[in-house]
Amino acid sequence: MSARAAVTDTGPELGEGAGGDPRPRASAAAEPEPRESQVTELGLAFRRVFRSLSRLRGRDTHLAGGELSHAQFELLIELHERGELSAGELAGAARLSPGTVTQMLDHLAECGHVERVRSQTDRRVVVSRLTPQGLSKIEAKRAAWKSRWDEALEGLEIGELRAATRVLERLGAMVEDAPLQGDCGASDQAPATPAQAVKN
Repeated sequence: MSARAAVTDTGPELGEGAGGDPRPRASAAAEPEPRESQVTELGLAFRRVFRSLSRLRGRDTHLAGGELSHAQFELLIELHERGELSAGELAGAARLSPGTVTQMLDHLAECGHVERVRSQTDRRVVVSRLTPQGLSKIEAKRAAWKSRWDEALEGLEIGELRAATRVLERLGAMVEDAPLQGDCGASDQAPATPAQAVKN
């Protein structure tokens, strides 16, 4: 028997209060609307993912000298998908400062994952490109994650995956458009991160 049914069955009928009072009894607590409840659940799940990604990036500070950080691996992905890029172009794609990207490229070049050459279209510009070793690094990393990815999504229908894709795209756009912390135009009460907007 549901909680709502239990309340109905253990007292006077609706429209008749205790002692025959015709006024209806107030419910103990209003139940949240189904959509509101589901949006809250989605927000909590997003918050857990957000925290997991933050922990993943935090592990980068404890890597051994020859290991690649999450951010460095993202640079390799950009070079693999877009071809030769300058440090400035990589910085824009990765949303990092040019100085940070230059340091990361120094490490990747020392490891043999990228090489720096003069651009064929503008000899004044130095670009970075992926080496065969860097490509092997990407393929190995992707293979390691693919099995975990497939296992996590096992049993989901294609419609569910499409719906999840649409939701993630909207959340991604929301994060991109979020005001910067300390922005004079932002409210003082605004959360520091989108994930903090969701209550525990």
